[in-house]
Amino acid sequence: MASDKVINVTDSAFESAVINSDLPCLVDFWAPWCGPCKAIGPVIDQLADEFDGKVKIAKMNVDDNPETPGKFSIRAIPTLILFKNGEKLDTITGAVGKGQLVALLNKAV
Repeated sequence: MASDKVINVTDSAFESAVINSDLPCLVDFWAPWCGPCKAIGPVIDQLADEFDGKVKIAKMNVDDNPETPGKFSIRAIPTLILFKNGEKLDTITGAVGKGQLVALLNKAV
């Protein structure tokens, strides 16, 4: 079941939801047809619950929102970008394990 703590972000809301966020923000760039994206979905939901109040977790559908992925030169999905204080802190591409994602998030908290 999807976590209610994961926000869906659009091109028009990206700056206010992610760049101007008071919390570090992990954005999962994904698409509904992407198998690896579906595979890490439950892990993203778990992280949203575990890091609630410390890191904001967002998902962006690249099919519906082409502008923002273009700005960040996203060429493969899933791509996860961690932002802190409006700046890109780190990026992971591909379906990776929970441990690697926890280590990524711990860089920002």
